[in-house]
Amino acid sequence: MKALLAQAAELAALLKARRQTVAVAESSTGGLISAALLAVPGASAYYLGGGVIYTPRARHRLLGLRREDVRGLTSASEPYAALLAETVRRQFSATWGISETGASGPTGNPYGDAAGHSCFAVAGTSVVARTLETGRPERFDNMLAFAAAALALLAEQVAAQD
Repeated sequence: MKALLAQAAELAALLKARRQTVAVAESSTGGLISAALLAVPGASAYYLGGGVIYTPRARHRLLGLRREDVRGLTSASEPYAALLAETVRRQFSATWGISETGASGPTGNPYGDAAGHSCFAVAGTSVVARTLETGRPERFDNMLAFAAAALALLAEQVAAQD
């Protein structure tokens, strides 16, 4: 957890220096992305909000996405993560949107993904999505790995704007 907090502190400094903002839509990380970003003093300068989008009801109520909006998408996929990242970015009028969705474990999800599977995305001027497979069933370890990978992608995209 300390490594995740240190990673978030570095990212926070970058966002603050650039006067950029972020909004978060996360699922199997259970709020760890938001918690890490909010643990940094001065988070109100860059963190606009977010939510744990763990169910279809949460997706509809918190992001306004309807069944038709996600038709044909599997929830633990890169296209779905990209949709969440772009939607949360747009809804909060943030510079960046970040999302994560997957199967933290100890078992897989109903879509056939094994424990340790996560898709995450960052939306800014474009959308970039990636997949992580840890190959491990340990739930909390996977949650930390997923959050760290998502924050690393955000840091990469922010730095790429140079």
